[in-house]
Amino acid sequence: MKAAFVKDKSVISVDEIEKPTLGSGDILVKMESCGICGSDLEKVFGKYGQPSIKLGHEPAGIISEVDEKVTNFKKGDRVFTHHHVPCYSCHFCKHGNETMCPKYYETNLFPCGLAEEYLVPEWNVSHDGVLKIPDSMSFDEAAMIEPLGCCVRSWHKFSFQKGDSIAIFGVGPTGIMHVMLAKDKGFEKIYCLDVNDFRLEFVKKFGITDAINSNNSTKTEKILNDTDNCGVDIVIVATGNLQAVDTAIDLVRKGGTIMMFGVPSKGDAMNIDMSKIYSKEITLTTSYAASDSNTKEALQLIESGRVSVKDLITHKYSISETQKAFDHAHNGSDSMKIIITK
Repeated sequence: MKAAFVKDKSVISVDEIEKPTLGSGDILVKMESCGICGSDLEKVFGKYGQPSIKLGHEPAGIISEVDEKVTNFKKGDRVFTHHHVPCYSCHFCKHGNETMCPKYYETNLFPCGLAEEYLVPEWNVSHDGVLKIPDSMSFDEAAMIEPLGCCVRSWHKFSFQKGDSIAIFGVGPTGIMHVMLAKDKGFEKIYCLDVNDFRLEFVKKFGITDAINSNNSTKTEKILNDTDNCGVDIVIVATGNLQAVDTAIDLVRKGGTIMMFGVPSKGDAMNIDMSKIYSKEITLTTSYAASDSNTKEALQLIESGRVSVKDLITHKYSISETQKAFDHAHNGSDSMKIIITK
């Protein structure tokens, strides 16, 4: 069977490997759809802070084999599979930091999600890491449960009210998912900033207040004027470009929140005027990955139609075309969500 791995800087290899053998309590899933994530791109083209040759943590498919000890799943079930699952009993989990759980990092799909078939370990199977998807949900939609779950997790980390305002830096696929969540939660003003003209034009179809090029020297003045010189209640930085954080400090209102959501490159650093953070009582927080509770919520949002992730898909490639797909996603000039299929 075929599986994709990082071989070198900017290089992906699709190798023929042996199909995984089931262990006690494991299941095997035939991949139908798998999304390309920003962290995958960082692994291939950047300096990802969590080095790994494994690609693909947004897979969905059909169960092809089930160990005899598995009773809650059967061959033929349509499923989304979470690549990491926490223990929910350690100090981190008890404090709501499930993605910091040591067990979270130990669990993984084998060989990876970007494979024709992949093994889901017993731990994931028995700890709610496998979700059955309804027949009404396509595999392409199910492949976006995980990135939406990451967005959902970040929204649990700050307070907001209906009618609030928000600025979102970086309107790639997850950036637009944040737009959709803001719309669903009743935000009145939604400002989107990016340097990519294709993305700025694409996001306009989602009923936002304004799409502004980040290179526009009047962007801060424009948003401040439109918010009675108060600033926005929330800023979500859905890009790894740390310059956005600096701008966010000026855009967010006194007492507001900046959510660092995008993946920075390893070693990235910036100078912050902490007097602004202090005097404005700004909350600067981060959100990393998602737990299975977040993906369950994401599944419900997609199933209910409250978040239409299918509107983000612009291109699809086969697993044999993984390098081409990643190059296309990395270029980003005319694409949004790219899905790899069997």
